[in-house]
Parts: sequence; C-alpha cells; structure tokens
Amino acid sequence: MPPLLARAPGPAAAALETAGAWYGLIVDGVHVAAPMLRLALRGIGRPMLVTDAMPPVGGSGAGFRLYGDEITVIDGLCARADGTLAGSALDMASAVRNCVRLLGLPLQDALRLASLEPATFLGRDDMLGRLKQGYRADLVAFDPAAVRVIATWVAGREESPL
Repeated sequence: MPPLLARAPGPAAAALETAGAWYGLIVDGVHVAAPMLRLALRGIGRPMLVTDAMPPVGGSGAGFRLYGDEITVIDGLCARADGTLAGSALDMASAVRNCVRLLGLPLQDALRLASLEPATFLGRDDMLGRLKQGYRADLVAFDPAAVRVIATWVAGREESPL
C-alpha cells in the first residue's frame, strides 16, 4: 500500500475519513509504527486486528517457503533473504497484548478489535463477537495483568493448549 503522504494521501487517508471503510491493523511493532497505529485508531473508519500470520504461528518451524522464496523468522519477523517483509509470526493474542502495551488501549477495546469488529465486518455479529445468550460460545480467558491466554473454548468446548 502506498504511504500516507501530504499531497497523495491514498487509501490510508480514505479509510480514516470514511465511516463505512473497514481496515485491518497489524499490531506487531514492525509492519506499522505505533504512532501511525494510534493515528489510525483516531479515524472514523472501522479498524480491526489482523495478524498477517504465516506458517510458523502455531507451528514449530523457524522458516518456510513462500512463492519459491525461503522465508526466515527472527524475533517474530518473517522476511525474505533481502530483508523484505513476508508476513508475520504474530498470533491474535499477541496482537491484543501489543494494543495494550504499545498503543495504550484498554484491554476491553483491544479485545473488541479482535472479536466484535471482525465479526461485524463478516456479517456474523448476530452469533459471534459477544458474550450473549444465543451466541456461539467462542471464548478466550486472559490474565488481564500479563495479557496472556489462560484457556480457550470453541463452540463451548474447552480446547487443549498448544
């Protein structure tokens, strides 16, 4: 995506100034600088957390191939041999934690960006994204101080930890 520039604001400015525009934020401390993320959160568009997660998330490998290129993972950064970004090793729990720690968001707001906002974008907010009777019981229990996942439930069934 082109950068936000004074004379060519591009799609980033359009998303920030359009109430009906949805946009994903990769809060990994690498893809987008924290001041730009805070600016994005002040817009009138509809932000939601995304991870740009690649195969190492949830797996044990430190590298993989993407479109014929060897991708290595170092400190959560997925990069080609020339240093070009090639996704991230960011999981959603870490994106929520980074919203709290890097951006100063209250945990409740960070969780909304990871749950209700994506459910609404997908048109599934009638059954996902809220703790409410009749909704699917997909839950994540967090330690609020460490913003660390303690347990998860999918459709009401507890999942075993990885």
